[in-house]
Amino acid sequence: MAGFGHGTRGYPRSRGRTWQRSGPDRATLGIIGCICAIAGFFVLGIILGPVAVVCGWLSMGRQWSSDRNIPALVAVVLGAIDTLLALVWLAGPASMGNGFF
Repeated sequence: MAGFGHGTRGYPRSRGRTWQRSGPDRATLGIIGCICAIAGFFVLGIILGPVAVVCGWLSMGRQWSSDRNIPALVAVVLGAIDTLLALVWLAGPASMGNGFF
């Protein structure tokens, strides 16, 4: 009785295979986020900080606490610190009391 919606070959999009497998996986995104966060402390923090946060956030998925998510959590935290430090550094010379008055 293969005619009533029950084929003999099975459903091609079985569980776990509903997305394309061509992009980077979650572990790679976590490591990329950590590298961007650490490099952001030295150069281009205003760019590399948010990149680290985004890579870490995408790598974490929907779980905040797991043993697999340590690089992702480090990337998010260091990226946020890096972004805040870059914003403070950029806003520093534009403050009212910069020595002219």
